[in-house]
Order: sequence, then structure tokens, then C-alpha cells
Amino acid sequence: MEMKLSLQEMVGKGYYDYWHDKHFYRVVKGSRASKKSKTTALNFIYRIMKYPWANLLVVRRYSNTNRQSTYSDLCWAISHFKVENLFKCNPSLPEITYIPTGQKILFRGLDKALKLTSITVPKGILSFVWLEEAFELEDPDKFETLVESIRGKIDDPNAFKQITVTFNPWAENWLKKYFFDEDTRKSDTFAITTTFRINEFLSKKDKQRYLDLYKTNPRRAKVACDGDWGVTEGLVFENNIEQVEFNVQKQLNEADAISFGLDYGFGKDPTAFIAAAIDRTDKIIWVYDEMYAYHQTTPQTGEWLLSHGYKNAHILADSANPERTQQLVDMGIINAQSVSKTPIEVGIDQLWQYQIKVHPKCKNLWRELNSYVFETNAMGETMNRPKDANNHGCDALRYLIRPFMEDYNNKLGVKWNEQYQIGKEMGVN
Repeated sequence: MEMKLSLQEMVGKGYYDYWHDKHFYRVVKGSRASKKSKTTALNFIYRIMKYPWANLLVVRRYSNTNRQSTYSDLCWAISHFKVENLFKCNPSLPEITYIPTGQKILFRGLDKALKLTSITVPKGILSFVWLEEAFELEDPDKFETLVESIRGKIDDPNAFKQITVTFNPWAENWLKKYFFDEDTRKSDTFAITTTFRINEFLSKKDKQRYLDLYKTNPRRAKVACDGDWGVTEGLVFENNIEQVEFNVQKQLNEADAISFGLDYGFGKDPTAFIAAAIDRTDKIIWVYDEMYAYHQTTPQTGEWLLSHGYKNAHILADSANPERTQQLVDMGIINAQSVSKTPIEVGIDQLWQYQIKVHPKCKNLWRELNSYVFETNAMGETMNRPKDANNHGCDALRYLIRPFMEDYNNKLGVKWNEQYQIGKEMGVN
């Protein structure tokens, strides 16, 4: 069935290339009200009517969230095209059928990821997938399972297969590496960022509400208005962090203490070392040095510490790996010690009592502090425990603040005058 439509009238501006794209991965991250979901819904209804071989699988992290989002958007698109008589919408499954050919739009959740690979359709093949709110996926493993659901031969020479990914970029995660970073992005990818500014269907009052965010909540505006990577809600550290250029030697000279934390990494998790000057009177942590490395052995970590002047530092290291700490001691870093275990929440509460000033050279810790969030449940509600992601530098920060917790002073036996001397000797390393 051929249709004639004006993209300018039906969709508006900003999505011409997206609408016509045929890369295997078609990705759009966008601000709120950037039309990405509505445009995608319109595009897929148009494609179902145009391509008799096409079927669509619509996926979200949890299956029960489709009915009030993607299913509703696709029903809206059908109504927008004024073709309600051509589609049968079944909200109980949910499922949508294109009546003239029997093509299907199916809805599933990645809470049952393995079942996606066995999905079949009565007409044509499963050629298109729409992954909505992709940021809900904790890691790329389930996404790779989803990719496997696109299979089958299409006889039409003009046919193509495609996975469409749409999301709000609440924080940097695997999606950035997969689709937006030049050095690591997947091949055969088309990726764009859209904002509310291209939505000509917004009223002046709607647009002004977004513009007002730049004054009232700049952090939220970065994500909600500009579609940039960031976090707007659920941050563990929000009001007590600041990236600031400061004189490291001055802070070392004036500090009450110098403290060092080390979190061991393995596999995809980095090893993180953090050095900080502590102002106990004004409750300020001045973070002035970091190491952040992937796939680094313990001897390599030790060599870095020795070459950067930390031979005599009393390093408070991850207690889960005492053997690795002993290796550091054997290499001559004799004051390395496994930190005593405490609940994560206790360490975070201690850090909340300080202002955390981060030197610009410590870019990895700064990124983590702006990405470390609390867990959410299946309904998107914030839980009372932090998520185990974007937290390796943050963990090292927790370790280095442990000696200031009264319950642990005696156990650690840290001599702060010695730490202070180490800090002064190191200077701006």
C-alpha cells in the first residue's frame, strides 16, 4: 500500500534522516518532548503498511510497562494516520495486527530475555525491533540477546532489518560506548541527539517551562533540555560535590590529614585509587589525585603507586581482596592495609557530611560522582540502596574516609601525622 504524506505536516522537523535511515542500528537519544517516541511510532506504522514483509517487535526492560507507553504511542500513530479500520489493536496481550496482510506488532519485556529468540510471526519475518527507554537496561548482555531475535531471509531485494533504540540519556553507560563514542561504537550505526527545540508542536508555555530549568536546575536542564549525558534524579552525591581548580600544595600544607583509598578492579571493572587532603574543621575533602585503570594486574597497580610517590602511604584498600593488598606490601608499599568492612550506606553517610572538592585532573571520579545513583524498582521508584555501577572511584573515596569514623579509628590505628608528611613530600604528583 502506497501512502503520500508530508513529513513536515505529520512529523515536523528534525527527523528526516532518522525516518529514512536503513542502518542496522538506528539510535536516538533525546531530551524530553523531543518527539522521539511519537515519531518512531509514526514511522513504524507507516513501515508496516508500506512493507508487506515487515513485522515489529517492541521491547522494554519490563514487559508490563509497554501497555502505557509504546502500545499507546502506536495506537495514537494509527489514529493520527486515520487508518483505524486497517488495524486490530488488542490491549490485553498487547498486540497489534495489520488486517490486510496479518502482519504483527508484538510487545515483550527483557525481564524474559531468552524467550525473545523463539518469537515467530505468521506473515513475513521479524525484521524490525524497537527498544524503548533503553537506558533501563543495566548492561549490554540482554541487548545482545535481543539482537539475536532479528533473523530470517527476506526475498524482497529492497528489504532490510533494523533495531531502533530510543532513550533519555540520564547518565553515561554502555549505550554511549556502543553507539556514540567514535572509538567504540558499533559499525552500521546511525545515531542522533534531539531536543525539545525541534518540537514545533509545543506551546509557548511548554517551551518556557523547559527554558526556565536553566535557571532553576541547570543539572536537570543539561539532560531534560539538551539531551546530554547526565543524571537528573536519584544521584547519591548531588549537593556536596564541586569540580574546582585548586592549589594542591596549599591544600596539602593546610590539611588536617591526607588519606588514600584503593578499590581493586577485575574484568570490566576498573581499579581506582584516590588521594585526598582532609579539612576536618570545615568538613572539606580535597581530591587531588587518582588512578583509574582497566585490566590492570596488582603488580602494575603497585608499580604505578611506587612511581607516583605513594611508597609510604597508608593506603586503605578494598577488604574483599586481602591477597592483593599483601602483594602491594610485598612490593614495598608496606603501609597498604585492607580497610575494615562497614555497610556502604554508613560510608556514604560519612561522605555526605563533607563538601567534596574534585580537582579537574581527577576526571574519572568526577564522572562517577555525577553518575552514581540509587537503585530503582520495576516501577521506576528510587530505592534506599545505591546501584552497583559507576562506583569504583566512589568506593575508594569511602575507604579513605573510614579513619574519620569513630568506630574504626582504633581498629585502623592510623597515625595522621605520618599521613600528613607523606602528603607534603608528594606535592603535586
